[in-house]
Amino acid sequence: MAKKNNTPMYLVALALFLGGLGYLLYSGLGENTSYFLNVSEALAMPPKELSKARLFGTVAEADLARPEDDLGVSFNLIDKDQVTKTIRVDFRGVVPDTFKPGVEVIVEGGVNPASGVFAASTLMTKCPSKYQKENRG
Repeated sequence: MAKKNNTPMYLVALALFLGGLGYLLYSGLGENTSYFLNVSEALAMPPKELSKARLFGTVAEADLARPEDDLGVSFNLIDKDQVTKTIRVDFRGVVPDTFKPGVEVIVEGGVNPASGVFAASTLMTKCPSKYQKENRG
């Protein structure tokens, strides 16, 4: 009895597997990737490239505004190293309790090219002292 050659079937199965794996990687990376920048790096980029970005910096004391419905906040985000560099952030949603002027925050969203304002969809505050190990001396 002659042995049947299954090589073409294995090649087709391998090609389908690699194609599916490539599609999953491409679609997964494309939707979940974004720039993680400080304010000065974001200001150096063209606004159209910042349609999806994550910025970090410090909340400015001045020009902090809350809408009348109390959901959201507008503020200036200051660069950690270059305090003269700021970007206006507009966030709509529930503001974290630890949000206040002078605290470090991370915002996710994109820059509106017409206004230059960063429209944040996510606002996270950093509070490193809250999670440091306590000295019990």
